[in-house]
Formats: sequence, C-alpha cells, structure tokens
Amino acid sequence: MKIGVGIGDIGGAPADVDGLVAQAKRAEADGFASGWFANIFGMDAILAAAICGRETSRIELGTAVVPTFPRHPVAMAQQALSAQAAARGRFTLGIGLSHQIVIEGMFGFSFAKPYSHMKEYLAVLGSLIRSGSVSHAGEEYRVNAQLAVPGATPCPILVAALAPKMLALAGRAADGTITWMTGLRTIREHTVPRIREAAAGAGRPAPRVVVGLPVAVTRDVAAARTSAARGFQIYGGLPSYRRMLDLEGVEGPGDVAIVGDESAVGEQLDRLAEAGATDFLAIPFRVEGDEEAPARTRALLARRT
Repeated sequence: MKIGVGIGDIGGAPADVDGLVAQAKRAEADGFASGWFANIFGMDAILAAAICGRETSRIELGTAVVPTFPRHPVAMAQQALSAQAAARGRFTLGIGLSHQIVIEGMFGFSFAKPYSHMKEYLAVLGSLIRSGSVSHAGEEYRVNAQLAVPGATPCPILVAALAPKMLALAGRAADGTITWMTGLRTIREHTVPRIREAAAGAGRPAPRVVVGLPVAVTRDVAAARTSAARGFQIYGGLPSYRRMLDLEGVEGPGDVAIVGDESAVGEQLDRLAEAGATDFLAIPFRVEGDEEAPARTRALLARRT
C-alpha cells in the first residue's frame, strides 16, 4: 500500500500558492508516493496540482476531490489534461458528486439524479481524456467535442464512490475510487469487493482504492479521538459519510480516525492494506495536549513510504 498525504491547510489556515508548493516539495523529499489537494472553497485543486507539478519531479499529485456539477465535463477534461501536461504525467484526477446541500443550496443545480449525472459525466470525461474526442447524446449531456492538449497523456480518473451503485460505476468506468470517513471493516466488506467485482466484470484492471482518513501518532488515544471528533465533526452530519459511519457501526469521525503509538498506527495501516486499500491518503491532525503528535505522525508515515 502506497502512502500519500494531503496538501493544503497549515495549522488550520489555508495555504497560499507558495505554501502549497513548499508542502509538495517536502512531501516529495520525505518520500511520499502522492500528494492530494482538496477542492472546497479556496484554491482550485487542479490548478494547485499543476503548479506543484512544475516544481516537483517524482511525486504523484491528485485531486481529492473536484465536484462534478459546477464544471462541464469538457471543461474538466481540458483542465485535467492541462494539469497532466504541466506535471509531466504525474497528475491524477479525483472527482465526486459533492453533497446535496452544496449542489442545490450553493450552486442551485438539481441533485435529483446523482447516479445518472455521474454515469453520463464519466462517459464524456473518460472519452475525452483517453481518446481526445467524444460524441455523446444522453439526458444529462449532449456533447460533440475534441481536445488536443500539447504534452498531455491520459490521466487516471478516480471517483469518490461510497454507495453500491456508485462503486460499481467507478469499477466499470474509472480507474478506481477515493474514500473518506470509511472505516476498515467497510473498506474490507463493502468498498473493495464491490468495485473489484465491477471492474472484473467490465474486463478492466484491478481498481485503485485510495483510502483517506485522519491519522495521528500520539501518546493519548482518548484525546486524539476527541480531537478528531471535534475537528471533523461536519463530516458526521453529511448523509453520504453518515451512511459509511453507520455501516462501520461507529458514532462519528473520531471513531474511524487512525490513532495510537507508532506500533498501533502501523498495525492499522497494515490491516487497511490487507483489506484491499492500494493507497492511504493521510490527513494528519493535531491532538490537543500532545504537541509531539504532528512530528511523530509525519515521521512514521515517511518511514513507511
């Protein structure tokens, strides 16, 4: 299982361009396989990956994840291929539906048919990224387009898939999935079997499963879980993540965070790998009362790269 790390906030404050580049360079120097940019309400993740791609030489840079509704799939493909060219072949596009409260409440789009939206979105996006052209006539999109981005090669597409139908779609039409707030048991019994079965049925290679979770190496497990519960509280109330937490049989985000001393965290990472995770997307967090936790967390993750 490869180890990647989130790139973005610095001590709870959004990083500017120079800060993102510094984090990407550090992640590469520390040996991390990948660095991932969230796309929420600050810096554009694809642009950030492209900029950091010009300033690094080895590390994979990906988005985790870019919402699909606000961007036409032709625009998304053009941006992704441009980032792939800028990063010299090291860019991975992670996309997702986002959430009803965002898509309807903020952007004013309908969230009535998320599966149909993503199915057609992938049909357009995938064709453009893989072949440079598309002719698609559906209910959601009617597109005839071509793209030719100098220096670009097809980039991998990962879908933030949680529910069964979306996992099956990701297995058939994408290169894998990125999860968030999805615990070990759910990865082992729900996520991996469903996406692997779909990929095999479609004659596609074994899919990538990027598992994103909060992580802290600490002397105080109880404080770590409390800190994670507080810091990631919002995710426990969003329906898609809430379903994953319920499937895991836990109360909230603090219960799926990977915490403990070096040995305990290492064992939890090993179990994720055994469950079928191909990548771990580490989101280190601060533990109240344990100032050593960030450095210990970084050191352990770096040793496992």
